[in-house]
Amino acid sequence: MFRQARPPDPDEDLVSRARHGDTRAFDALILKYGDKLYGLVYNMTHHKEDTHDLLQDIFAKAYHSLRKFKGHSTFYTWIYQIAVNQTLNFLKKRKRRSAYSLNDEESGVQQDPAMIDTTHAANPEETTRIAELQKKLNDAMMKLSESHRMVVTMHDIQGMAHGEIARVLSVSEGTVRSRLHYAHQHLQSCLQDSWDERF
Repeated sequence: MFRQARPPDPDEDLVSRARHGDTRAFDALILKYGDKLYGLVYNMTHHKEDTHDLLQDIFAKAYHSLRKFKGHSTFYTWIYQIAVNQTLNFLKKRKRRSAYSLNDEESGVQQDPAMIDTTHAANPEETTRIAELQKKLNDAMMKLSESHRMVVTMHDIQGMAHGEIARVLSVSEGTVRSRLHYAHQHLQSCLQDSWDERF
């Protein structure tokens, strides 16, 4: 049986140049993946400053580890793995440091106007309802375990395919689907009352 050939990494040239000290090539990789990684980390930490600090650490680690990158996966998958590991380690440390309270989040997602649909700004009642629903969704997301929140963020928010998530997390596609199923059930249960009230 023949193994299907993996398509070439679209970042191969940039990675090769960055490995040889071309910082502009590495900057191009940061520009290409910075927003997606920001979304991943922010949806896990729900804290802007922590997200910025973590992104700096992630890109620094990637840059210093480029020589260890063997090309067994795409650069995209590789840097996502670094981001996932760095973020999970950070969350473990934060959990140990203090009991984390969502209500203490001044810069958290609940207060982030970018998370609220501004197309309803002309209707204050609708805006209030959407803000309440958004808060309930964010609260429900934060009640998920880190592994479940990670797959919801990658699949539902970032649009990554099951296989892609499986490669990043080094788990089977079945595990990804199972975590998503559980997470969706949890979110649906948490939001059921809001849905019933609205419709």
